[in-house]
Amino acid sequence: MAYHNELGKLGEELAVQYLLKQDYAILERNFRYDKAEIDIIAAKGDEIVIVEVKTRNSAAFGNPQEFVTASKIKLLVKAANEYMVSQHLDKEVRFDIIAVLKNKTTEKVEHYPNAFYHF
Repeated sequence: MAYHNELGKLGEELAVQYLLKQDYAILERNFRYDKAEIDIIAAKGDEIVIVEVKTRNSAAFGNPQEFVTASKIKLLVKAANEYMVSQHLDKEVRFDIIAVLKNKTTEKVEHYPNAFYHF
């Protein structure tokens, strides 16, 4: 497996561990629909939380959260809608980003609740 794939999987695992410590329930990981993939689907209280995880080994080219593009948001919204319909859920949906910076000397997890809106 390529290094960037391994780093991405490690970042997702760190994000899951962070969310669990914050009392989120993990409902699904790597949910796929059409061309979209949701890294983590979680729940907290009455909300469903769609989490996009961005992992980098350096912030030299920008912070990880800055790499969530408008086209990625569109795909996430589409996949989130499919998940809600297929699971027969009628709850509020929130879109978060978890940015992970991980290298030999640094391990940093930052959570951005309500990172973008789906309307």
